[in-house]
Amino acid sequence: MGHYFTNERLPSDIKETTCIVLNNHFKFLTDNGVFSKDGLDFGSRLLLEVVPLEEVGGKILDMGCGYGVLGIVLAKVLLAKVDMVDVNFRALHLSKRNAKLNGVVDLVNVFESDCYSNVSEKYSTIITNPPIRAGKKIVYDIVMNARNHLEDGGNLFLVIRKEQGAKSLIVDLEKVYNVKVLEKKKGFFIIQCHL
Repeated sequence: MGHYFTNERLPSDIKETTCIVLNNHFKFLTDNGVFSKDGLDFGSRLLLEVVPLEEVGGKILDMGCGYGVLGIVLAKVLLAKVDMVDVNFRALHLSKRNAKLNGVVDLVNVFESDCYSNVSEKYSTIITNPPIRAGKKIVYDIVMNARNHLEDGGNLFLVIRKEQGAKSLIVDLEKVYNVKVLEKKKGFFIIQCHL
């Protein structure tokens, strides 16, 4: 997975995938070198299906957006403004194309950021399926530093697998957030962190 974070050039093989999420049809272009290139992964789907949409208001940040699933689905379903960031240029290019493909290009703003390095705004909601393969340091940077980019009363929603350290991460998250496990399914934990 090193190529994902160093943006090395892999041969491109763009494919179109389709899915139904929250009663809406979506099409996504995927490619080599991006997470879940074969289509919507279980963890992201579960996160979208479990997040209490009534608590997702205001401006949203999709941190580590990949080819754009989380941000695009929320933009379309909620008609919400969403900033989408990633460090992978191929993923960012796909996110822009997918925003057009799904009719939300006016609602999303896609830009490059290494974690929060280029993020200057505050958000009511940050959502992420953090890049576990990038290592604990990056995952912790994403989830722990979210508080610096959340409005008062804002929420961080994330998915993490039990075998990837969900329980120890929850203990650490509880030091800085009010934490609620919204769902546990097939080893995946959906977590809400409230300021």
